[in-house]
Amino acid sequence: MDANWKTRFAILWAGQFFSLVSSSAVNFAIIIWLSLQTGSAEVLAYAAIAGLLPQALIGPFAGVYVDRWDRKKTMILADSFVAACTLFMSISFYLGYENLKLVYVILGLRSIGSAFHMPAMQATIPLLAPQSELLRIAGINQIIKSFSNIAGPAIGALAIGLLSIGNVLLLDIVGAIIAVFSLLFISIPSISNEKKTRSSIFHVWQDMKSGYREVISNKGLSLLILYCAIAGFCIMPISVLLPLITIKHFQGGKLEMGIIETAWGLGALFGGGLLGVWKPSIRKVYLVSFAHVLIGIAFFWSGWLTPQYFVFFAVLTTLGGVSASLYNSGFTATVQETVKPALLGRVFSMYFSLDVLPTILALICTGFLVDNIGINIVFIIFGFIIFLVGVMSFLTPAFKNLN
Repeated sequence: MDANWKTRFAILWAGQFFSLVSSSAVNFAIIIWLSLQTGSAEVLAYAAIAGLLPQALIGPFAGVYVDRWDRKKTMILADSFVAACTLFMSISFYLGYENLKLVYVILGLRSIGSAFHMPAMQATIPLLAPQSELLRIAGINQIIKSFSNIAGPAIGALAIGLLSIGNVLLLDIVGAIIAVFSLLFISIPSISNEKKTRSSIFHVWQDMKSGYREVISNKGLSLLILYCAIAGFCIMPISVLLPLITIKHFQGGKLEMGIIETAWGLGALFGGGLLGVWKPSIRKVYLVSFAHVLIGIAFFWSGWLTPQYFVFFAVLTTLGGVSASLYNSGFTATVQETVKPALLGRVFSMYFSLDVLPTILALICTGFLVDNIGINIVFIIFGFIIFLVGVMSFLTPAFKNLN
């Protein structure tokens, strides 16, 4: 590891910062647009499914090619593809074709780009930084994501109030261009792999199996991925429903939706900053378990609140943001330290698919549950399940002894 790794990370983070802020702004603008246009939990759930399902289905295959291809070029091409899809949707909206089906299709195409970009990004980090700094780097990544979750909704709410949805989408294209431009100025080491040139279905399948074996051979790692997938089954629907519970249960509007998104972002910013400054001596898996317990409590308690306690709901949302930042950082750093660099793309892609596929089922069920038992009851049920996952992971020896 040479002494210039910090410089490369600074350049990489700068590009990702602008990309994440613009994407956050556009995503929040789309949520506001869909919420105000339809007021339907099912529409928000279907939009989330459209943005997740393609990534889940092709994720294991994408991970094989992430490990075979040059990771820098993979990220550049993925970002460019996502920007092209967003540009097409912007032009269509500008021409007056504002249609839910079009939104679903474009979100699905963007998901394909993310299927390559996300594992490539996570698999690149251990190639650029010392292993001893991975948790701190994960914390700093959470700071960047959290700041984007604070600034993004504010920019998105302002933009959707001043501009048409088609014009707001252009922000995402500008962010993607900056991210691609920053990647041109850094070098990323390549991983030698004699199977890179083998592209037959048989060899792709063999490479996929090698990533699967890497996880199964380590019981602690298998349990980590399993517990996080179960928690993700509940966390994703709840995060999608935050704007809707603000409108329906707490009787809020655009301002209140922005406050809740900002509260989550501030909490995640604090959690990431805590890890970026403080290097905890506890096991990283304990960090994951503790975070699940806190997230579960925050969601469970939020469901019990009556509409007049919106301020306390914002406080609990902030706690959820802190916990999510600790969980994401702990999980990412644990996987990066445990798995061989040449297999990281496959393992991260496999996890994303394992995490997303059950989540899609949860999103489908969530729309039905919200309409039949109430959105606050959904928060109570899912929050309790997440809490139980955290408690169970504390009680599992193989999980606790990982790393």
